[in-house]
Amino acid sequence: GEEKKMLKVMVTAAIISSPLVRMNGSRPNILHIVLDDFGWADAGWHRDNNYTDIQTPVMDSLVKTGIELDRHYSFQYCSPSRCAIQTGRNPIHVNVLNLSPTWTNKNDPMSGYTGIPRNMTSIADVLKQANYTTHIYGKWNAGMATHDHTPAGRGYDHSVVYFHEKNDYWNTTAGVCDGMRTIVDLWQDDHTGEGLNNSQNCSQENQSPGCVHEDALFTKLVEKAILNSSADAPFYIHWSPHVAHQPLEVPDYYLQRFKNINDTTRRAYHALVYYIDEAVGNVTAALISEKLWDDTLVIVHSDNGGPIYIDGGGNNYPLKGGKMSSWEGGIRVPAFVSGGLLEPSRAGLKLQGYVASWDWYATLAYLAGVDPEDERAKKAGLPPIDSINVWPYISGQTTISQRTQIPLGGVSYNSDGPFTQQDTEVLGLIKGDYKILVGTFSQAGWTGPIYPNSSTVWDPSKTTHHCGGISATGCLFNIINDPSERNNIAKEQQGLFKQMHDTMKEIEKSLFSPNRGRSSPDACKVAIETHGGFWGPFVE
Repeated sequence: GEEKKMLKVMVTAAIISSPLVRMNGSRPNILHIVLDDFGWADAGWHRDNNYTDIQTPVMDSLVKTGIELDRHYSFQYCSPSRCAIQTGRNPIHVNVLNLSPTWTNKNDPMSGYTGIPRNMTSIADVLKQANYTTHIYGKWNAGMATHDHTPAGRGYDHSVVYFHEKNDYWNTTAGVCDGMRTIVDLWQDDHTGEGLNNSQNCSQENQSPGCVHEDALFTKLVEKAILNSSADAPFYIHWSPHVAHQPLEVPDYYLQRFKNINDTTRRAYHALVYYIDEAVGNVTAALISEKLWDDTLVIVHSDNGGPIYIDGGGNNYPLKGGKMSSWEGGIRVPAFVSGGLLEPSRAGLKLQGYVASWDWYATLAYLAGVDPEDERAKKAGLPPIDSINVWPYISGQTTISQRTQIPLGGVSYNSDGPFTQQDTEVLGLIKGDYKILVGTFSQAGWTGPIYPNSSTVWDPSKTTHHCGGISATGCLFNIINDPSERNNIAKEQQGLFKQMHDTMKEIEKSLFSPNRGRSSPDACKVAIETHGGFWGPFVE
């Protein structure tokens, strides 16, 4: 009797101290949606109701019943952003380069490849420790060279992905070999995605029956994962749609819906956004019909700001700049959490505290009851995680975010010898209410509320601003009072500028900057000779 009583007290204590007080003692299901190149002004909830060109009704309603994360930051472009999310590290400690997946450096078998170094632990590996079934469908963009670099080598039980930054939405090809042969980029688990891809005749111009839009394929796989989920094991589904990255290819039906928009780029981009919003609705409906909604946390955010360069189609109004820049428009991204896991009393909140895309790693580890520290990386001498558990802030246990600063990474190019060594550097820092930038930044300007439009001839990539390393020529903004970065206060705030610049210098001591080598011809050779015309691992 006494022993049983003791056990009961211990179990009760364990439940109270566990991340979630849940009657069945289970861990939450997690649906993590990372939209591609989704701009600040392309989210319906950032617009007033009169603006009907953007239509995101499903996500708008999920924001209303969920929690909007108003200051969710990411990296300024794709691959580093993906590597950061998967490993819980600021890109300066994992990867700041947007390379093709074909790069290798034979002298560094651990980190001498595109993407995530071999011995870093992924979020899927972490959640596997808590008996999660792990899935990823969509864009990977975090390495391909060896089996270890694929999702299957990173703890994902089920995966259908493409490795490059983008592929064709209709025939899933990316890049060419031998100057002319197009190669398919679609990979399933530990083999090619043959059978899932369309005929090579499918295109934006030829959408004949049997031609399945790539994001329809990924959406179906997400729905299937939900329908096949087991009561014994929670799931982590990482869904990274191709929308709204170039090429802006969209089923005709959705394009027709936006035929009143004259600018063809903006029409295609808005049609894609509506298309994926509908897909999010279908997946949400599957969670509800399977009675899984109450046990699920849904996380939605973009991988970076919207592309405002020519043919990009995105818009980050009223923020400055866009994708490929460290202005707010490039790194402050639309984001929210939803799902039955959230307390109903939190519904409709807009949280202003900082969250970084790499914070989901430690946050989800906490919800799963797993230690997020990366022992494997430590043994290999690789940088530790930067991820911070922000669940206390999101769930309302604290009113202030656990994250107080965000170093902003980038690349410096040093041409020593025949190859350009691309080094990691710190370009800026967000700390408290302030943001400092040091370097030369493109897209130093603002779009209008309706952008792109036929009358716009601004090429933002040609508008640059140099931010010096001293307050006289430096760039410092109060991004809370001045979110559009119009008022440079570096000259008035000399002391603060120096203090933040010194912090940047301190952070620079820990940079991770392996030599990734160069693009290897073996990638093409193996794609053609071994993988039957598909991209895949090419290093033994």
